[in-house]
Amino acid sequence: MEKNIPYKIYLEESELPKQWYNVRADMKNKPAPILNPATLKPVTKDDLKPVFCDDLIDQELDDTTPYFDIPQEIQDFYKMYRPSPLIRAYFLEKALNTPAKIYYKFEGNNTSGSHKLNSAIAQAYYAKKQGLKGVTTETGAGQWGTALSMACSFFDLDCKVYMVKVSYEQKPFRREVMRTYGASVTPSPSETTEIGRKILQEFPGTTGSLGCAISEAVEDAVSHEGYRYVLGSVLSQVLLHQSVIGLEAKTAMDKYGIKPDIIIGCAGGGSNLGGLISPFMGEKLRGEADYRFIAVEPASCPSLTRGKFAYDFCDTGKVCPLQKMYTLGSGFIPSANHAGGLRYHGMSAILSQLYDDHLMEAVSVEQTEVFRAAELFARVEGTLPAPESSHAIKAAIDEALKCKETGEEKTILFGLTGTGYFDMMAYQKYNDGVMSDYIPTDEEIAKSVAKLPQING
Repeated sequence: MEKNIPYKIYLEESELPKQWYNVRADMKNKPAPILNPATLKPVTKDDLKPVFCDDLIDQELDDTTPYFDIPQEIQDFYKMYRPSPLIRAYFLEKALNTPAKIYYKFEGNNTSGSHKLNSAIAQAYYAKKQGLKGVTTETGAGQWGTALSMACSFFDLDCKVYMVKVSYEQKPFRREVMRTYGASVTPSPSETTEIGRKILQEFPGTTGSLGCAISEAVEDAVSHEGYRYVLGSVLSQVLLHQSVIGLEAKTAMDKYGIKPDIIIGCAGGGSNLGGLISPFMGEKLRGEADYRFIAVEPASCPSLTRGKFAYDFCDTGKVCPLQKMYTLGSGFIPSANHAGGLRYHGMSAILSQLYDDHLMEAVSVEQTEVFRAAELFARVEGTLPAPESSHAIKAAIDEALKCKETGEEKTILFGLTGTGYFDMMAYQKYNDGVMSDYIPTDEEIAKSVAKLPQING
């Protein structure tokens, strides 16, 4: 090991971020405005009031303020599990025999097992501040639902979670963690909402999708007084809260004079990737430094690599606002694989704009390759990674092996979003050799994209 770089780099408590960073403030091309589904006009705060908390609406619509103060109550909560470590992957480097230097920011050191708690506690705080009774949400693999149930328990809020049916069945232990923290968990699509019943009638036997679960959660929130809907990814407010990941990573790297050449994150809706890259992307946008950014998505749900940059509904039931993003169509229901939280049909408007402006790259990978990378990582680095995180591991390994071929000593940073200890059914299928890959055909994607709303812009 290099003597000057420890295996794990921790910040002091005094070095924790006091503000979130809003990358939109430095973007020359801002994300397109969110549209009201009824009028197809840019949404106003009043339009969003029935759905979101007031303070979160302000954060969502603000694309000019570079920094938002983190309330003291949230800073205090962060101290329970933050700072998260920045780890030099010495053992992975050795196993690959690569000259590349690999670092990862590990976000799994809390009960939710992922980075999702960074935004969950913020959204629960603002709901409590507003005097609400509770919140509703969706969850894919369960990390977000788990994190939100923890946050709501902390602030004594009711928490209703609609969990994508395939994950509800594949990941029963995450479901039980949510219930332990007091949340109610419903498999989606369900018979408990009008939209759920409609989706079940149109797609009998469906395994569900995040788009379906979002529709149900929104319907539940607007149907009950004192409730609002909160979301664990995609929205700009979520990427704002998740910027603590990148801010901590950058502070830790600056402390030791480390500059990453390549920054990699898994990409579903965009919360982890957006949070990790934000301060580095800000430097690139301001012309202060240059980095190569890579978004890694599952081949089964390839919104960036095979989707269309267009306005689309954020949910399958078409009750939510429309967002301009890379999308496979709100009706696209991905295969029931183990990508978990990476099964959303679209991508964050921020990341979509950055990708369209060629400031970021994207690759898609098949799940058997992902689990092969996860297995190697677990064996040499000692942490069992979540399937989502393993997409970033796969791409980091690929880049490190390219360095081995060329002899370049590049520095790679990737986000390890969480642990895989609730994903053992997936690991079992991989170990038993029965895991399969599914890649949607061009015809399937074209059929879904053809149904996009026809909106100019």
